[in-house]
Amino acid sequence: MSQILTNQLTAEYQALFNTCEINPERSNEIDHNIDRMLAHKAIYDGIASEVNVPWYFVSIIHCMEGSLDFNTHLHNGDPLTARTVQVPAGRPIKGNPPFSFHESAVDALQFDHLIPLLDTSVPGMLFAFENYNGFGSRAHDINSPYLWSFSNHYTKGKFIRDHVFDPNAVSNQVGAAVLLRRIMEKQLALGESDVITQIRQLGEQVLYDPNHFSEQAQQLQKLLNTAGLPLKPDGFAGDHTSEAYQHISGKFLNGDKRRI
Repeated sequence: MSQILTNQLTAEYQALFNTCEINPERSNEIDHNIDRMLAHKAIYDGIASEVNVPWYFVSIIHCMEGSLDFNTHLHNGDPLTARTVQVPAGRPIKGNPPFSFHESAVDALQFDHLIPLLDTSVPGMLFAFENYNGFGSRAHDINSPYLWSFSNHYTKGKFIRDHVFDPNAVSNQVGAAVLLRRIMEKQLALGESDVITQIRQLGEQVLYDPNHFSEQAQQLQKLLNTAGLPLKPDGFAGDHTSEAYQHISGKFLNGDKRRI
């Protein structure tokens, strides 16, 4: 598969992200992982600033590749006491083992030109995650478990080892897109953009009106989608839009009878 983020892929990723529902029986496990990420945010921040990506992009890959173990290479989870053995093998090329987590992580993120490809929009990061792991699941007509495991977008099918796909195997690891979704639901990406501020400001100007189209309502819906709250951007500010705005701002839209 071509490693290019096309308009079609962008639309696909955004639609899947907007309609992603986390399996409730896995929510505690997911939140536990995110708590562990937050506990080491300073480490991720140091790496993120060096390669110009959000801290949670680094932490999500760390969760996927190394189960948040700081004794492993970000490339593939191999131990830092030697160069990587699994694909990609022989990394980092520079330096001598044992490697620090920081130097290995920077090498992993710069390897194979990943960072120049990275667009830090939601579709851009999802493309980067899938590119990091590979697009092989697409040949088997399933959404990649590397992205969507523990959500409504994945049921079964996975590679049990390199180049060996089992259609009945089920991933027992949370997907990268699901982690990103939960991070945005918990509003943990606030330091990376002013989307939340924009939502709060624009929301004060949007009236609750499920029967009439409003460009401002449509823009608010798009911003709410960006913040990880799935809405159809149809420009009609009804119950779902008001509830999503309340999730961010703590209050419903003006004109909603539920607003106190």
